[in-house]
Amino acid sequence: MNFDFSDDQKLLKEQVRKFLTDKCPYSVPRRILDSDEPYAKEVWQGLVDMGLTGTAIPEAYGGLGLGALELCVIAEELGRAVAPVPFSSSVYLASEAIKLFGTEQQKQNWLPKLASGEIIGTLALSEGLHAASPRNIETAFAGGKVNGEKVPVADGGIADIAVVVVNSGGTGEQAISLAIVDLRGAGVSREDVRTIDPTRKHARLTFKDAAAELMGPAGQGWSQLQRILDGAAVLFAFEQVGGTEAALEMARDYSLERYAFGRQIGSYQAIKHKLADIYVKKELAKSNAYFGAMMLNDEGSELPEAAAASRIAGSEGYVFAAQESLQTHGGIGYTWEANTQFHYRRAKLLALALGAPIQWKEKLVARLEAKNAA
Repeated sequence: MNFDFSDDQKLLKEQVRKFLTDKCPYSVPRRILDSDEPYAKEVWQGLVDMGLTGTAIPEAYGGLGLGALELCVIAEELGRAVAPVPFSSSVYLASEAIKLFGTEQQKQNWLPKLASGEIIGTLALSEGLHAASPRNIETAFAGGKVNGEKVPVADGGIADIAVVVVNSGGTGEQAISLAIVDLRGAGVSREDVRTIDPTRKHARLTFKDAAAELMGPAGQGWSQLQRILDGAAVLFAFEQVGGTEAALEMARDYSLERYAFGRQIGSYQAIKHKLADIYVKKELAKSNAYFGAMMLNDEGSELPEAAAASRIAGSEGYVFAAQESLQTHGGIGYTWEANTQFHYRRAKLLALALGAPIQWKEKLVARLEAKNAA
């Protein structure tokens, strides 16, 4: 069984890396961090010009008609560059949600605009610090209107449309539906929310009789959401693998150029162990991500388990790598001028982006138990 990417996919990966190396050095996320810019518009426009925003969208809707594996290699390079762009919100979440579960008219209305980068999309799920569940979704849909509040919403301050998880009436999972809301319309207000990583902006969205349209029949939203999150989990895992590799390389390079007591610090056993431990975590995350990619590409029956495992290993690996890279840099790693902060910030943010690792561990256990009981 071949777990590697094809030559064409590797070429795509090289092209994306070359573009990001040239157009998105660490000075770019630093600029976003130090300013009020919501994202790096020149980097986003470059990704749009390359057609990457339409990677997995069918050609009939203006996309490239490629698949999940191409998105995976793109995600890895975006993670390596800690790119301050709304790619994950618009592509992994909004576009995929509409592609998978939107009506034909919704696909025709929104997918070409998402593919061309004309609009930016996002997913609005969380309603505070608690884990979202069918019992606590309070944002309500009735009569073509949405009322409620979502916070935090990634890229909520710049998105043009949102796929909103709503309570459409009923009990249990049958109460949950997905609705598309044009955030540029009446009844929508936005407020910026501070997070640990200001290079990826978040917002509070408040809906007051905002016009909305259900995605398909009411009551199917919770099962649809799980599929959307599973696919995004694999893609986020690739971002985390890319970030882990970059953090490891940053630590390795510094350990070879920094001298203490007349020796490279990389020659000391304590530093060697740090780098080796990062490498082990990185390989574990990568192997889980690759299996998740295979399941996602093939719509395999083990996608739920593979997605959860990818999410857990990716989150733990990236956070560990970012912390140990910072430690390897010593006191300088804690300064504002050091670039180690970008991976630390992004690692912490991505670990919570689709729900905390503990939630994914609970999902993995529940899914394995259900599978064994069947």
